[in-house]
Amino acid sequence: MRAESARATFERGQDTLRVSYELHRENRARAVEAMRARGDGDGVVAMTGGRQTRRYSTDNEPLFRQESYFHWMFGVLEGDCHGALDARTGKSTLFVPRLPEEYAIWMGAIETRESFAERYLVDEVMYADEFEGYLKALDTKIYVLKGVNSDSGDVTDGLGAELEAALGATKIDATDALFNVITELRTVKTAREQEVLKYASKISSMAHVEVIRSLKPGMMEYQLESLFKHTCYSRGGMRNESYTSICAAGKNGATLHYGHAGAPNSAQIKEGDLVLMDMGAEYHCYAADITTTVPAGGKFTPDAKIIYEGVLAAHQAVLKALKPGCAWLDLQRLAETHILRALVDGGFLVGDIDEMMAKRVSATFMPHGLGHHLGVDTHDVGGYGLPGTPARSTEPGLKNCRTASLMKEGNVMTIEPGCYFIDVLLDRALADGSDIKQYFVADRVNACRSMGGVRLEDNVVVTADGCQSWTSVPRTVAEVEAVMAGASWP
Repeated sequence: MRAESARATFERGQDTLRVSYELHRENRARAVEAMRARGDGDGVVAMTGGRQTRRYSTDNEPLFRQESYFHWMFGVLEGDCHGALDARTGKSTLFVPRLPEEYAIWMGAIETRESFAERYLVDEVMYADEFEGYLKALDTKIYVLKGVNSDSGDVTDGLGAELEAALGATKIDATDALFNVITELRTVKTAREQEVLKYASKISSMAHVEVIRSLKPGMMEYQLESLFKHTCYSRGGMRNESYTSICAAGKNGATLHYGHAGAPNSAQIKEGDLVLMDMGAEYHCYAADITTTVPAGGKFTPDAKIIYEGVLAAHQAVLKALKPGCAWLDLQRLAETHILRALVDGGFLVGDIDEMMAKRVSATFMPHGLGHHLGVDTHDVGGYGLPGTPARSTEPGLKNCRTASLMKEGNVMTIEPGCYFIDVLLDRALADGSDIKQYFVADRVNACRSMGGVRLEDNVVVTADGCQSWTSVPRTVAEVEAVMAGASWP
């Protein structure tokens, strides 16, 4: 193994986290060990990294972000690379573009192969135009990344149809063997990965607090997004968001993925609005995903306080219950029960809570899942489809959970219960003929349609006997109102 050098780190300044590329060398070693354990240690893993794209037919190149499986394995910043990992010997080979001399004029000095090897802690570096020849010369099976992402439904590309055809079907293992190995490894984070994720949550938490302090009626939603991004980048070296920020005031908070191009955080915040802010940034491709909900005027209205404290009770109950061996759907039901209790106590619903749970009344107010795996992707892989993992539920609300697995030590999860007043779901529930209409106090529920919703989201790691939250933002009503009035935090 090549010794680590001072260059073999990722950092963005003296006050940012220094990430050793041992993180990725360790991941490669884990992959080799897992391949051998399942009887697939007789071949070579071959992967293609992300490609630098252009905006439609122009020469405008969007900022490159590495493909997530390739990042997990190699951590390479550059696009258009390939990688190979020999499961028989553990040898790693990185393939980088062969650049013309003119590259140095426009993009900077051309790095040598030796420099790439030193920086990324790989055993050998070759050029990308040698990748096909390298693979053809192998006298062993080639494992490629083929599998279905259970969140998007998309299939990984492997090496691409043209190259795989050139190599021949007898040489290529295009089953889900490699996909399952790496996906399962990605669900349990190493200590080095946890350190990066904790840092991402720390800086993203700090940015949320800055936004909460600055929020005032009359501001535009996009100003909150702008301040969050500025804080994460200027104070934490976090150039990329984990996802498009959701900064939703009032009724917009009932749109679960508000903030997209068709609803671009463009409304003005009014006195009395609840403002739901789901924002996270990533560092070295490892994501944070945090949600806060605060009153624009600095004080919760009585109804907003009821809903907020119901969601907070659900949030705290899940944090207390989460530990290895817990079934994720049981935690979902626990959160839903607390939210229904708050709605009954607040006069929004009437009836027996167990009966309402059986009829899935809770899915009207919380149609999404409790949370998801968090890692190199915001909705990190491994939710469904791995051998031995439970199938997706078909029940309302539960079918939208992004996993149904038992929790393991080292899982990093988001905990994000919510309660929303979503027109289409309330209209269904209150319609004549609805089998749940009798539980709703229509006047109370309809009066809150303009409230939008409340979501509270922490990033947590499952420990040996519980869990630890890496999120540090004001959570209680008293804490939120104090910070909005100028109090320090934490």
